[in-house]
Amino acid sequence: MIDGVKIKNLRVIPDERGYLMEILRNDDEMFSDFGQAYITIAYPGVVKAWHYHKEQTDCFTVVSGMAKFVLYDGRQKSPTKGEINELFIGEKKPILVQIPKGVYHGFKAIGNQPVIALNIPDKVYNYESPDEMKADPHDNDIPYDWNLKEG
Repeated sequence: MIDGVKIKNLRVIPDERGYLMEILRNDDEMFSDFGQAYITIAYPGVVKAWHYHKEQTDCFTVVSGMAKFVLYDGRQKSPTKGEINELFIGEKKPILVQIPKGVYHGFKAIGNQPVIALNIPDKVYNYESPDEMKADPHDNDIPYDWNLKEG
């Protein structure tokens, strides 16, 4: 696992009415601060990548559908520099992933339904000066191919 990345298995509590799933609490080990909460939606097959933050830590989960989240450690002084983590997150595997500052990340909606991803970053989005360094999803120096791996 990339240095600083944390994973929390989420517990689904079902009953005859439906289910409940806690995602992040202020007494969780991975909680640091609350900035905001937002959802992002990707249609099947869409890749939303790559970006990283200089000041912000993200906490992502998928509340509907399935996504392939990919992390790339491009930090110069990291003990895991150059490492890639591929995580499958969603209805079939409910986890929360904390992505530290400086780690590139993105996701691809897999399957045949849209993905609804929830992020709870520790900073508020600054519209005048966004803390978001971006790279093209396919044309970049990151050694990762988003295409389906069959076989």
